[in-house]
Amino acid sequence: MNWNNLAPPHDIDALSERSKHIPCLIFKHSTRCSISSLVKYRLEENWDIPADRLEPYFLDLIRFRETSNYVAEAFDVYHESPQILLIVDGECILDDSHLDISVDEIKEMLPARTQAS
Repeated sequence: MNWNNLAPPHDIDALSERSKHIPCLIFKHSTRCSISSLVKYRLEENWDIPADRLEPYFLDLIRFRETSNYVAEAFDVYHESPQILLIVDGECILDDSHLDISVDEIKEMLPARTQAS
């Protein structure tokens, strides 16, 4: 699994545009939270979605709090941590947090044209 890093808020606008070509996953991670670390580990250990089907993005919400707040505003979701947002065609189609985050659910929510084999 190769994370793409998100930093300034304008990265979110670029990701939203990118999601019109390929689904994008945002993982909001708190480096101070053991649950967030566990979820990150589980994602990485179970990741079997090909890079041409979904692009994963990593947001360190401690370092980039403004960007994290912008994510909540841009996609009209409540801020949580850890949290994943699956973005397709500029819209959030999956918003999960804490131990509800799973690779299987991400795969289930991918549009049919991008289903992982």
